[in-house]
Amino acid sequence: MFYREILQQLEQWKQSPNRKPLILRGARQVGKTTVVNEFGKTYDNYLSFNLENIAKRRLFERDIPLDMLVEGLFNDAGKAPNNGSTLIFIDEIQNSLHAIALLRYFYEQRNDLHVIAAGSLLENVVDINVSFPVGRVQYMAVRPCTFREFINALNKQHLVKAINSPEHSAVYHEELMALFNCYSVVGGMPEAVKRYVQSGSVLGMDDVYETLLQTYIDDVEKYVNGNKLKDVVRHIVTYGWAHAGETITLGNFAGSRYGAREVGEAFNVLAKAMLVELIYPSTSTSMPALPEMKRHPKLAWLDTGLVNYSAGVRDAVISSLNLLDVWRGRIAEHLVAQELLALSNKVLARRSFWTSGKGGSTAEVDFTLSHKSNLFPIEVKAGSNSHLRSLHSFIDKAPIDVAIRVWNQPFSTNDVVTTIGRKPFKLVNIPFYLVGNLPHILDNL
Repeated sequence: MFYREILQQLEQWKQSPNRKPLILRGARQVGKTTVVNEFGKTYDNYLSFNLENIAKRRLFERDIPLDMLVEGLFNDAGKAPNNGSTLIFIDEIQNSLHAIALLRYFYEQRNDLHVIAAGSLLENVVDINVSFPVGRVQYMAVRPCTFREFINALNKQHLVKAINSPEHSAVYHEELMALFNCYSVVGGMPEAVKRYVQSGSVLGMDDVYETLLQTYIDDVEKYVNGNKLKDVVRHIVTYGWAHAGETITLGNFAGSRYGAREVGEAFNVLAKAMLVELIYPSTSTSMPALPEMKRHPKLAWLDTGLVNYSAGVRDAVISSLNLLDVWRGRIAEHLVAQELLALSNKVLARRSFWTSGKGGSTAEVDFTLSHKSNLFPIEVKAGSNSHLRSLHSFIDKAPIDVAIRVWNQPFSTNDVVTTIGRKPFKLVNIPFYLVGNLPHILDNL
């Protein structure tokens, strides 16, 4: 296994005096089980149970005291209970409502045991009135690999150090951009990254993507009840990739005959499975920036590599020297969106973009980033400062004087004055490979 940065957060959870049973959330095949198996090596005892296995499921469904259950879990793993540290991993926990309820008692009665649960379809179990242990569990999101993890997997530690020091990253700019272009093709799904590390080729991975896509389509049967909703979800998973990064209309989405209400319900199902996010705009230039749910959202999928393959634009990405030229810049935006989401391990983390909200105005900023109670505008665009009209419009209205441009040139900063309000501000120019380091960059301004 290559290094995943979520292991740092898991170690913090392990050491926390306020630790509760942890539920890992994430789409299928983002590496939840692999991460926990690696983390389990830091314990004296690691007990792993996959509840898709009927025999393992029955271990948790016996009506016995918790201490007897724990003894049975040790026995099943062929280990004797001892005074060492113990991690119990309950995978695919959504298959047992009784096991979900037990998380409360692990917290209240046996908090000496560390418990992690995972399940790709867990949110849909909540919808069927399970007695969920609210307030007695913690949540953490597992997402596809970031660019930093991608270059870690390639054993490019000198480049990891470079992106940790933005001012010095320019020395490796060409190498970093070349690898980021590879990342834009491969994406962050762990199996695809693993294949690329082994082969060194961005091609020859069709079977990986096909298997992932078929898994998501097959899962439709598990996500929903009702043939109509099932058909809508299947339509989105089959044809919706071509609309990644696009502002969409729910009614008749992707050439379908389905209405806005049906499509919206289907997107909610897929969002719970953490396959998609509908990114809604906000008209606020400061916190709190509430989404305008009546406006048209942008569509973001969990992984740009899957988008490239499914939408049929992979060859264009491979042959392009500038990501901003591919697919009218939508691939570049989608990559930035993926890196921004990975800045947080919160399950409820959401991305947003900004629009002026005034009739007749077309001002729109690609993304906003909430950092330390401030809202920063982000544009994914090349060109001179004077062409960043929407960014200037945001700054004119905002209480801050810092804006971010993501591009394919080295890191730099410019002192700029807005074109209309004549307000001075600092424009921070971030190459694509530094998006994952944005909080650190903002802290050091």
